[in-house]
Amino acid sequence: MPAPTPARPASATGAARADLVADAALALLAERGTRGLTHRAVDEAAGLPQGSTSNVARTRQALLELAVRRLAEREARVLALHEMPDPREGLDSLVDALALATHRALTRHRALTLARYELALEATRRPELRAHFDAAGARFREQLGALVTAMGSADPARHVLSLVAWADGLMFSCVAGSFGAEVPSLAEVRTGLRELVGGMLGR
Repeated sequence: MPAPTPARPASATGAARADLVADAALALLAERGTRGLTHRAVDEAAGLPQGSTSNVARTRQALLELAVRRLAEREARVLALHEMPDPREGLDSLVDALALATHRALTRHRALTLARYELALEATRRPELRAHFDAAGARFREQLGALVTAMGSADPARHVLSLVAWADGLMFSCVAGSFGAEVPSLAEVRTGLRELVGGMLGR
């Protein structure tokens, strides 16, 4: 799977340099896994002089935390929960938007999704990283909780867990699991979500 190419020039400084390093780290995680994530490899992938990544994130832990923060920023744009239709527009409209966001993660942003699973597994072995990973996920769950509450959920926490588990299971199966060669169409993702959400809300 080709890794995404960092979009910023090597001359970037400050926050832009940190984003460039983080984007390169995410690309390497998707392409090579955590074993392939080294400061030298990030320098090369980002087109930066040797030692640049160490100036941004001196330790491996710092580099992983930087990647988690950047992952959260980029996934927020992919999922775009802040752009979801008003729940008052109807369940089908909201399901359409959620299905589109999920399908984007499976297709155009497949490498980013794979990088997330690499980081999730690494976080199981690094308590410090787990704290950062869970904090990033909590913001997403809060937004999703507000959506299902507005849709009339009688048990938002449980329904958020069900939605996240469904989407995560689908994405893992199609990105890293046994269904990797059978990515569902947008219509199929939408049908699955409609069945799930409709069942939860009794509609």
